[in-house]
Amino acid sequence: MPTRLAGPRSPPVRSKDDLIAWIAAGAKSRDACLIGTEHEKFVFYTDTLEAVPYEGERGIRVLMEAMMASYRWEPILEAGRLIALKRPEGEIGGIISLEPGGQFEFSDAPVRTLHDTAAETEQHLLEVLRVGERLGIGFLGLGFSPKWTLAETPRMPKGRYDVTTRYMPLVGSRGLDMMYRTASVQVNLDFSSERDMIDKLRASLALQPIATALFASSPFTDGRPNGFKSMRSEVWRNTDPARTGLLPFVFESGMSYEAYVDYALDVPMYFVYRDGHYIDVAGCSFREFMAGRLPGLEGELPTLDDWADHLTTLFPEVRLKRFLEMRGSDGGRCGEIVALSALWVGLLYDEVALAGALDVVKDWTAEEREQLRQDVPKGAFEAPFRRGKVLDIARDVVQLAHLGLRNRREINFLNQDETIYLAPLEDIVARGKTCSDVLLERYRGRWGGHIDPIFLEFAF
Repeated sequence: MPTRLAGPRSPPVRSKDDLIAWIAAGAKSRDACLIGTEHEKFVFYTDTLEAVPYEGERGIRVLMEAMMASYRWEPILEAGRLIALKRPEGEIGGIISLEPGGQFEFSDAPVRTLHDTAAETEQHLLEVLRVGERLGIGFLGLGFSPKWTLAETPRMPKGRYDVTTRYMPLVGSRGLDMMYRTASVQVNLDFSSERDMIDKLRASLALQPIATALFASSPFTDGRPNGFKSMRSEVWRNTDPARTGLLPFVFESGMSYEAYVDYALDVPMYFVYRDGHYIDVAGCSFREFMAGRLPGLEGELPTLDDWADHLTTLFPEVRLKRFLEMRGSDGGRCGEIVALSALWVGLLYDEVALAGALDVVKDWTAEEREQLRQDVPKGAFEAPFRRGKVLDIARDVVQLAHLGLRNRREINFLNQDETIYLAPLEDIVARGKTCSDVLLERYRGRWGGHIDPIFLEFAF
């Protein structure tokens, strides 16, 4: 979840037109479209395999302080507590932030090519692994915490998490698991116009279950197989239906910036941020806020920053802000992190590949899309679709992404184009085995039914 940075108060919201204009202002020329990648990692002690708490001589806070001392990161504080890191003013770089259960998240600075994405990802992992080694801390790239119970999972001291921790059990059966025990990789991509946004949103929403299958890596809960290939995705299916899912209205004829704004206005809010504090307004709508009718904040009207905050609390499989966020994939290791960006850049940033992706999904019904979302968490590649399986679609989608990346012709210093970053996915579809399939084979084979080897063999 995003970290709020201090700054001057933004302009007030005068009407719905301001909200539409805020999103529309994100449109860029095709040549200016960038790539943003975010990935989360579980943090554990290498000697005990326990989750790392915030406090303590080897806690998350100390880890972040060591990052500051070693690599010139600067602190972001909330109520006097260190809750995120940023690069010094004027330096290119991203943000390191904490998810509710201590998942360590890196959001890179938007870049132009996948070669840049790979370089930023590798640099970040180099830094955290060096610092972590000194502290006896390791990092695990999977979609769901494989060993620790919810009670054993630490909680990070961020005000917005206090609000969501109270609210989540009221609106879904797995909201706390989502917050504290899932981890994902996400790619953020731009659009050039309203029409381009609609095309990209439709293609990516429909294909999100295919990405879930390709990156499935969460078959364990509490140290045992859980019956799913992507428990992370299954947890999301049981988290607050008002703000999750595949957004059927996106595929209707009236889709527009305004249609998304109308949807967002009625999704219940979590909080309002004022003077460094998160004020709990969970369950109220942004429409009520615009009318000055928030309980406890009667007469207070929203700013554009409030709108931006609210949009970060919507969790559909693809989220629209001033860019599009692909949210359907389990966490993974370095190659999978960049492969996710490669998949979506290839599909959405080349006109031929995008047209091909739209052609793949053009006659899928709302019921078929929802059935895929229901079946993929358990079956992954084996989930049925029409006369075939999800694996068949995955192979076609990876080929389309390869075409799109080849057409982009972005060459590195070794004379390689961006298709090199699809290699992990090309291997997965060639073998027909997801990461979860491999994990389960090892668990039932050489691991002898024990989960602990995962912290050695699948750590960064």
